[in-house]
Order: sequence, then C-alpha cells, then structure tokens
Amino acid sequence: MNYRESYEQWCTDPYFDEATKQELREIASDEAEIEDRFYRTLEFGTGGLRGVIGAGTNRMNIYTVRQATQGLANYILTQHGEEKGVVIAHDSRRMSPEFSREAARCLNANGIRTYLFESLRPTPELSFAVRELGCIAGICITASHNPREYNGYKVYWEDGAQITPPHDKNILAEVAKVQSFSQVKTMDEDDARVQGLFRVVGTDFDERYLAQVRAQSIVGCELPEAADLKVVYTPLHGAGNVPVRQVLKSLGFSKVYVVEEQKKPDGNFPTVAYPNPEDDGAWVLAMELAKKVDADLVLATDPDSDRLGARVKDTKTGEYITFTGNMSGMLIAEYVLSGRRKNGTMPENPALVETIVTTDMAKAIAKDYGVALIEVLTGFKYIGEQIRIFEETGAHSYVFGLEESYGCLAGTYARDKDACVAVMLLCEAAAYYRSQGKTLWDVMLEMYEKYGYYKEGLATLTLKGIDGAKQIADRMTAYRENPPKTLGGFDVLAIRDYKSGIRTDLTSGETEPTGLPTSNVLYYELSDNGWCCVRPSGTEPKIKFYFGVKGTSLEDAQGKLEGVKADLMR
Repeated sequence: MNYRESYEQWCTDPYFDEATKQELREIASDEAEIEDRFYRTLEFGTGGLRGVIGAGTNRMNIYTVRQATQGLANYILTQHGEEKGVVIAHDSRRMSPEFSREAARCLNANGIRTYLFESLRPTPELSFAVRELGCIAGICITASHNPREYNGYKVYWEDGAQITPPHDKNILAEVAKVQSFSQVKTMDEDDARVQGLFRVVGTDFDERYLAQVRAQSIVGCELPEAADLKVVYTPLHGAGNVPVRQVLKSLGFSKVYVVEEQKKPDGNFPTVAYPNPEDDGAWVLAMELAKKVDADLVLATDPDSDRLGARVKDTKTGEYITFTGNMSGMLIAEYVLSGRRKNGTMPENPALVETIVTTDMAKAIAKDYGVALIEVLTGFKYIGEQIRIFEETGAHSYVFGLEESYGCLAGTYARDKDACVAVMLLCEAAAYYRSQGKTLWDVMLEMYEKYGYYKEGLATLTLKGIDGAKQIADRMTAYRENPPKTLGGFDVLAIRDYKSGIRTDLTSGETEPTGLPTSNVLYYELSDNGWCCVRPSGTEPKIKFYFGVKGTSLEDAQGKLEGVKADLMR
C-alpha cells in the first residue's frame, strides 16, 4: 500500500475516529504533508517510538501507540510475563495521558496486567517502579527534551533499564510483524479493572522512590549551610516540580525559588520554544528570577525530569557560569567519590561508568580515586545495563554514571538517569563547599587545574523528511569510507567503527575489536588527547558531532575546540 492509499484508508475506514479523519481532510490539498505523514510507519527503534503528534502512520497517535504496544505484548507473552505485568508512566506532554491508557488497554486485552501511574511522574521513577513492582517491563510516554510537537514511547525491561540486546531486537521484530490494525487488540478500561488487569499507582508509591533518592546523600542529614544557599529552580512545565522540591526540603534547603510561570505542567510549553536545559532560550525566566533574588545556583530539569542543567554564580565577577552536562557531571562525581573516600563508604571494586562521547576528565578522576572507568555506547540504557552486569558477575560495584547530555545517576535504585538525585547532590555539594568558602565554580576551576583543562563540544546537522533520511545515510557512508586525516590541526590517529566493530590504528594499520555492541557510530582518536565522534540521532532527523580536547588553560582549550568544530562543519 502506497502513502496515498494509506491516507485514503485512514479517511474512510470506520476503525479511525472522526477527529482523526477531520484532521486528515484538512490537509487534502497538501500532497507533501500527506506523503510525510504516510510514506512509512513511525519507526520503532531500540528505545521505542518518538515522533510528531498527529494523524498518520508516521505520527504519534493512539493508533500507532496501540500497534507498537501489540508487538510488545506479543513479545511479553513469549516470555510468559503476563502475570508480572507492565508499569506505565507519562510526563506532561500533549496526549501523554491518552497514550498511556491506550497502551494499558492494549496490554490488558492481551491478558497482561498493567500498573498505571495516576498522573505525571519523572521517568526515573518509572525505572525504579519496574523493579520495585516486579514487572516484566515498563513504558514511559515522553519525548524527553524534544520540541513541543513531539511525544514518544520508551520501553524498559525487568532490570529497570531501557531495552538492550537481545530484548530490543526481539521486540522490534515482534512490532514489525504487526502489519495491520486488525491485529491490534484493545478492551474497555472498566472491564479491565473488573478483571484485575488495570491497576492504578497512587501517590503513596512516590515516597518509596524519594526515600531511595535521599539515600544517595553523601552526608545523610541536613547541612547547616543548606539553609543559606539560594536556589532558583524551573521544571520547564514538566514532571520535576513536586519531587525536586520535596527532596531539597528534606535536606534543609529552604531558600528554593521556583519560576512561577513554568511551575505547572503544560505540554504546550507556553514560555519556551524548546523545553531543553541545553538551550539558552529555556533559561530566560530562571535567570531573571536568579538576578532578582541573588541566587547562588540556578537549576532546570527537562519535562520528564531525567536531565539537569545548571548555572552557577561566580562571586568574584557576579556573573552566572553555564555548566555543561560534562561539567556538572564531573563536579558531582568528584563530590561523590571524595565524600565516599572520606566517610569510608566506598564499596569494593568501585566503578565509574560513562558513554564514549562524555568528557575524558572522567578517566583522570577515576584514576585519581583508584576507581575503574567503564566506557559504553551513547545512551544511558548501556549504563543501566552495566549495573545489571556488575550485580550478576560481581566484577565491580557501581558508584556513579554519567553522559554528556545532562544525565547522571548515583546509586542503583533506578537504571536510568535521574535529575532528582542530580539536583540533590549538586545542591548538597554547593552547601558543602560553601562551608569551605568556595562556590561550585571555584571547585570546577580547581578540578581543571588538577586534572587538566578538558573541554567538549556538540554540533548537529538537521536533515528532515524522506530526502533527509537518505542524506544522513549517505553522509555516514562518506565519513566511513573517506575519513579525515586531520581535524582542527590534530592528526587522526585511529578510527573506531562501531558498525563493523573494528578499531583501526592509522599509524600501524593494526586492527582490533572495539569491544562494544554494534552501532552506527564513528569515533576518531586525535593527537594530543583530542577526539571526535559522529553518529545519527536516534530520536531526531540529525547527525550529531561530538568532540573534545585538552588544553593548557580554558582559553587554550576553547581555541582548540573551535578549530575542531570549524573543520567538522566544513
């Protein structure tokens, strides 16, 4: 069936509701829009679904959510997991409650028990709930930090992490078999409740999650300096407001100022174009409030509260310094490792886990503390996977994990990044260092001096639509077959091709396995501690370029970084 035939079917088939048909009738004269909505079925990737909300096979709607859920249900049944059930949560995005219920009703119709959170919750609470409730899987309806027109569907397995091999490929295969909506089952919610298949998770569960977050505190009690620390916080209309404030209050942080205009959950994100802590536009209101109250620390969490952005006041200049995800992650890692060493709570065989595109400062910190450094592919699910492997093998004890995209996790209660615990530890670190007469920026400068002036960057190339998908594939092929010899004045010493699983030393010509799973990722090892990584985004029509350098000063590192970026963009 071609895209035009699919469009006509959606406009006429009684299976589709009238609102969907009306939305499609309104684009009847826009052939390009019809093609974009129907040229394919929204791809179910290794993390689930993500796409623009709307009618069509290439959009997020109740029908594509049901179709994906039927494939997941089929796989759960092969694993005999119907009695264990599936826990479902969602964030503040448009249609999130509706998609959550549609997923539950489809699972229920297949005889699978579901546990649905009564209202929005942070994604890490869903990760915690999978194991806490003994479920076979979890679903979180969220598009994380994507623009407002998006929503998504993340799948977790019984270890609490997003699906990894072999389950990811097996679920993909089952979803691909659901070719027709006639294969999709659903049932009435009231009938499912009567049969004990549809259950609701209430607010009493939240304390179980928050208790585990608080348990990651290094001091385990209120710090006297906490009462004096001024913190401005914005949840960016998302799920973080209640849990973040509850955690901070329990540790004595009483001067927490929440951005009023962004306090309430709202999937339209009326005050920001892009609800992402990495975007400067998301900080306008928070910075206005910070200057008004003379805040020490300014924090922002994304809509599903798994990412944390931070800005820190430099008391010497009065300016606020923007911390990248690498900077805040390293500062928390330093605080956790130094605190555990000091209070004698460092476990045996401790390990720090990071993704391959995260700062190399992590290697220097791990070496200084005698902690193993484990690298994994991009995606926090691979960090979560390492926690499970450590528990199964006893090889290491997980202490901390982080990725450059503003995500980290202390403790093993969850298997995904958690902005709630990141907020707690960053505020706790700020209070602790305040007692020594230091700001977080002072500590960051000390870390640069001690470990080296590491600096990282990210650039993206957006290529939308049918042609864009082909261009992305063609460009990755070109980068693979014709790699650069130099970047920003640095020699390319070796290439790791994670698609072929081979690392090639360009000086000797010798090859060896990368040691990581197969993925469409290229990594260039550069001279003088530089590096660059290229990969297609798994959630947006983009190619992402990650790169890092080590300088002799912040200015030197910045100059080197700009040189690498300029070459990449050419």
